[in-house]
Amino acid sequence: MKRLLVCTGLLIAATTLFAQQGPPKSPPATESATVGGKAITIAYSSPGVKGRAGQIFTKDGLISHNPHYPVWRAGANTATKLHTDADLEIAGLAVPKGDYTLFVDISDPDNWTLIVNKQTGQWGLSYDAAQDLGKVKFPTTSAPTLVENLKYTLKDLGGNNGTLTLAWENKSATVTLKVH
Repeated sequence: MKRLLVCTGLLIAATTLFAQQGPPKSPPATESATVGGKAITIAYSSPGVKGRAGQIFTKDGLISHNPHYPVWRAGANTATKLHTDADLEIAGLAVPKGDYTLFVDISDPDNWTLIVNKQTGQWGLSYDAAQDLGKVKFPTTSAPTLVENLKYTLKDLGGNNGTLTLAWENKSATVTLKVH
């Protein structure tokens, strides 16, 4: 009887704890597209603006508190993952088929730099520049409306060409893709 009471108490405590957690603050998201007949996928966590409009990308904003600032994990939680089933060219950078991590250098608010990193599986704040495959210009524009939740978009433009776009808060950045 004593064991039954202890087990029941533990079950109630565990249920209460899990019920209080609610949905994740930065839910996981995936964006996939087929470009030139090959699959490209980005897996990331999507943080929300949550009333902080105009306070995300400023010099003293939310992202400036990350230890690797101005290099940003371009999402939340675990590092943003890029998988490609084909060799790619991202704005002129040769990216062999496989798995990578994406980071963004936001030191220039109007001209970000997209970083393709060879290290995979790390927590988002673990950035090792020695593992960079390369960097490309990732120019920003103002988003036409507030982008509440961070969003990646992959778009097939036909003829083995496509685009990768990252949008959040009041910023949007796009880079070209070519499948080989």
